[in-house]
Amino acid sequence: MQFSRALFLVAAALSPLCLLATTWLYLYPLFHSCGFPLPTPTPDSPHNTTHPSLPAIAPFRLLALGDPQLEGDSSLPKPDARAFPSFEYLASDLRNSGSWRRGWYILKSALRDAAVKDLPKWLEGYRKRIDLWGNDWYLAHIVRQLRWWTQPSHVSVLGDLLGSQWVGDEEFERRAERYWGRVMKGMERVGEDVLGVVEQRVKTKEEEEREDKEVDGSEQGDQEETERIVEKKWGGTREILGADETWASRVINIAGNHDIGYAGDIDESRIERFERAFGKVNWDIIFTLPQSDRESTSEINEGDTEPPALRLVILNDMNLDTPALSSPLQTETYDFMNHVIATSRPVTDKTHATILLTHIPLHKESGVCVDDPYFAFFSSGHGVEEQNMLSDYSSKMVLESIFGLSGNSDAEGQGLGRRGIILNGHDHEGCDVLHYVSEKEHSCLRVELPSDISEEWLTEYYNNRTSEEPKWHAKRLYRGQESRSKNIEGPVCEAGTPNLREITLRSMMGDFSGYAGFLSAWFDQSLGEKGEWRFEFNTCGVGVQHWWWGVHIVDLILVVIVVVGLLAKMVEKRTVREKECGGPKKVAINAKSGIPAPQKKEGKTTAHASIRKGKT
Repeated sequence: MQFSRALFLVAAALSPLCLLATTWLYLYPLFHSCGFPLPTPTPDSPHNTTHPSLPAIAPFRLLALGDPQLEGDSSLPKPDARAFPSFEYLASDLRNSGSWRRGWYILKSALRDAAVKDLPKWLEGYRKRIDLWGNDWYLAHIVRQLRWWTQPSHVSVLGDLLGSQWVGDEEFERRAERYWGRVMKGMERVGEDVLGVVEQRVKTKEEEEREDKEVDGSEQGDQEETERIVEKKWGGTREILGADETWASRVINIAGNHDIGYAGDIDESRIERFERAFGKVNWDIIFTLPQSDRESTSEINEGDTEPPALRLVILNDMNLDTPALSSPLQTETYDFMNHVIATSRPVTDKTHATILLTHIPLHKESGVCVDDPYFAFFSSGHGVEEQNMLSDYSSKMVLESIFGLSGNSDAEGQGLGRRGIILNGHDHEGCDVLHYVSEKEHSCLRVELPSDISEEWLTEYYNNRTSEEPKWHAKRLYRGQESRSKNIEGPVCEAGTPNLREITLRSMMGDFSGYAGFLSAWFDQSLGEKGEWRFEFNTCGVGVQHWWWGVHIVDLILVVIVVVGLLAKMVEKRTVREKECGGPKKVAINAKSGIPAPQKKEGKTTAHASIRKGKT
């Protein structure tokens, strides 16, 4: 059998496998049911079953990605390190060995160390470089295919864009270039004009006193100094939802602990370089519902001055807990939260909803999620070194301030707070929970009771326990990755129980199957007096990174086999033609004279042979 034929047979056997595997890899959003939940009517909606007011697709569709953690030179051998250090002093050691036996022992030891220690490290360094390169394109594959298939209106990465906050500035810039040049190729950070952050000069007392006085030259010099005093304000940018289509090509980057550190190691330099490369750590924007989506409810909303609005809040919650290394940075975060509170609509206005994007999850009791509550502090005592989730105090502060929730039924809006949802990362396994505040721990998502305790007894017990202050609890909505794609149907809490959903997104890293989240938000005009915002969430993954590597390696093998087969076929055809023509002709050389021997050509002798024949 010809060699080319054997290669083509192997290629023919591999082709169906490569076709199926490649089709699956590049169309995995279709096969894995990746997509945004569609607007659906509520079971208790008073409107008819057709619900003409619901949009066909949600106007706000957030593609959420968590914890890519791009690694770099910190995981590679040092660039100035020798590939085979066992040979570094071999020459001098041999010269000073003193005897050939000693020299032979030194040589054997160097060769053994090079084979056992140096060569594996050298190969591991190259393997790691290839792994980093492949990891970048694996993450880029997820982003590219999901954006193409699901058509999100907004894209966000929920922190830990990079793998370490301890890297130097040069390595930070290299990883940022890989992030934008490979993983998020064709996308851009949110611009300063959108972030709503403005610098406002603070008037000093001296300026106020000089307002009605003439300023001489010396006083002007002092005034120039005071003009440098600035105060950071958040403008609260407003846009019509869907009016700016460039949001689909922007990345809303949330700062994570591997980007800027925890409270105990966040400093101004890390904040500055992150904001320069990826955008502000604290900002917000308000999207108002388009007029076209409100025309059918003009009678319901007659007299209203504010249209339905969806507020996106990006919060750096790494320095909410104390102690913090930088008090000014922590104060800045608190000031931003106060800005969000002060500029929010009343909690009774359900036409307004808030989406909070942050990194560290809120506090939960042990056993609710994979990560349990954990705190570690620097031995010097200057701050938080590590934490799995926020403290219960900080979590309560977020829920009761930004969302206006309260365990006091006499509070405004009966403590039910604003509509909203929280998305974050950090816990790579992911978790979907419902936070609620109540004296009854089981007022949301009732659990199965032990056989020796009746539900009637437990209800009576909680009803009689009125002396304790209401506490925040958390219950997991779904367990397992398949069930997390299902929407919540029907109420999950008793009526009048303040609650809020928090989704901790599973990591998009290869070890966690490259997961992504899909948050849909739409305004349901059939709810409440004037309509309310609704949220639904879906999630899916492509699979571990080995599938990505395996498919592309098999495809590469197939391409190489086909190319080699074509080259072999060309060589074989040339060989066959030469055989059909009798092969290349050989010319005999006369041993004495060095002149080519006479050859017959079509029954005639050559000219040289004819001359010799005439002479004889």
